[in-house]
Amino acid sequence: MGNRSNALADRLEFGADALDAFASALTEAEWQVRLPGDGRKVGVVVHHVGTMYPLEIQLAQALAAGNPIAGVTWDMVHEMNATHAREFDAVTKREALDLLRKNSSAAAAAIRALSDEELDRAAPVSLNSDAPLTCQFFLEDHAVRHSYHHLAAVRRALTAVEQAA
Repeated sequence: MGNRSNALADRLEFGADALDAFASALTEAEWQVRLPGDGRKVGVVVHHVGTMYPLEIQLAQALAAGNPIAGVTWDMVHEMNATHAREFDAVTKREALDLLRKNSSAAAAAIRALSDEELDRAAPVSLNSDAPLTCQFFLEDHAVRHSYHHLAAVRRALTAVEQAA
């Protein structure tokens, strides 16, 4: 474990913990609020973050090994997210938070196992027009950022509901 991988893992854990703490305090009514423009319920979004960690780490590990991420498109990501939203529309807070905790912990451990050399490896990423991205950039843009991105969206959605009431 290097200082950089540890710092990345710490940032992932901090974001996941913030999402966990915020979501844990939500009422059942807040858990059911749909995000404007997104359409998914707050609870589905929390579950989504936990669901995506293993895939995000798998893709980052491919880059760490010097392999490209090929054939993955944003259309595929959007379809996967829509399918997840349908399948987990009734997800409970306990299920979502348990998954978030379990998978964020595993993701952080996987990040800590990466060397500086692996973090610096770059390969083409189809999601980014085949730009050669480093493993570290990919981690920061996906697994590390994911909880922060969705926590901000959930906060905006709940603030809008409060202001409309």
